[in-house]
Amino acid sequence: MTERPILIAGGGIGGLATALTFHQIGVPCVVLESVREMKPLGVGINLQPNAVRELYDLGITEAELDELGVPATEWALVGLNGNDIYSEPRGRLAGYHWPQYAVHRGRLQMLLYRKVVERMGAEAVRPGARVTGYRRLADGGVLVHVAHADGRTAARPAALLIGADGIHSAVRAQMHPGQSPIHWGGSIMWRGVTWARPIRTGASFVGLGTHKHRIVFYPISHPDPETGLALINWIAEVTRDDADETQLGGWFRQVPIETFLHHFADWTWDWLDVPALIRGGEFAFENPMIDRDPVPTWVDGPVALLGDAAHAMYPTGSNGASQAIIDARVMGAAMCEHGATPAALAAYDARLCGPISRLVLRNRGAGPFGLLNLVDERCGGRFDNIDDVIPPDERNAFMADYKAAAGFAIETLNRAPPIIVPGARVADAGPAAAQAAAV
Repeated sequence: MTERPILIAGGGIGGLATALTFHQIGVPCVVLESVREMKPLGVGINLQPNAVRELYDLGITEAELDELGVPATEWALVGLNGNDIYSEPRGRLAGYHWPQYAVHRGRLQMLLYRKVVERMGAEAVRPGARVTGYRRLADGGVLVHVAHADGRTAARPAALLIGADGIHSAVRAQMHPGQSPIHWGGSIMWRGVTWARPIRTGASFVGLGTHKHRIVFYPISHPDPETGLALINWIAEVTRDDADETQLGGWFRQVPIETFLHHFADWTWDWLDVPALIRGGEFAFENPMIDRDPVPTWVDGPVALLGDAAHAMYPTGSNGASQAIIDARVMGAAMCEHGATPAALAAYDARLCGPISRLVLRNRGAGPFGLLNLVDERCGGRFDNIDDVIPPDERNAFMADYKAAAGFAIETLNRAPPIIVPGARVADAGPAAAQAAAV
């Protein structure tokens, strides 16, 4: 590695997990984040056991994750008449060595940010610095173009550039100038949180409805000991038949709950009142369910994409944030083998780009929610006995196939060695430490 640090574009979950990984293996780096101030933005997400294992290996403790959210104990799909389509235990109850967590995305991001600052110093993350592009250098490095919030621009030399700058990634746009526009399949989501009583196991992830009209909800806090109420994350979703990608501009905005509540007005059962759950939210954010078409490579010499910049995917599999964490760890493992070099980025690309690109396309088919498609096709979403609609073996095989594709099949994950061997270091990274402070 040359006497230049690695620059990471983006201080989201993927970028911060990458910074912590690089620090763990002895590779100096600096995170450039476009926002002026780090704040806990977003709503609920799930961390699959494969990602939780990596957080533990990064020194994030179970107690710290318990403060952020709830270990999930059940994943369930329910039909329009309130009858179960499929349910299974999750996390340790399912036999994993690690739990699955439902957490507030922003609180997880802030935990990772605090860990970066504690371990690497306050200058390790530079807010108000947006990466706008790059130029490969003849010596194998890269010149990174940065726009600062105060109007200044700069060109920063780096050994490598990691583009973890999200679905609208400037790094990806330069790497793949002919990429397709953002893809929208017609589904609109409204997200919010409500204080309410958890149902079923008390830590259940529930998807209710059909593949074109559903609500997903799960707790992201432990119940208050006095009231019994927990913070319930919910996503209400409707698929439009007149999907038009030109309508995507200006979305991701806060909207009045009354603008979409009518879609779920009669969704009431003796065990659940969906209108009351939605109405209890303090806010709702409207956004389209979007992704990007896969690209043939995530790497351009000393530049690599990671997280949503590499593989923005529909949230139907609840594994977008988890995959970003896995990306960081696989990249770190590649550096332990090949050094902090373009060869390591090429090895990372060879391992993940193909299979995760296939997962992006698979999630367009509703991911694990694809069972709802089958139920809708076979009985219109209403049934007395699900076994008469989809036999148990077919349901179990469908879910096992998805878990294998997403990298969290139980036995495979439990048997797998650590992605990064404990104590592994990149031996040739030392001289860059002083340069990192000067960026």
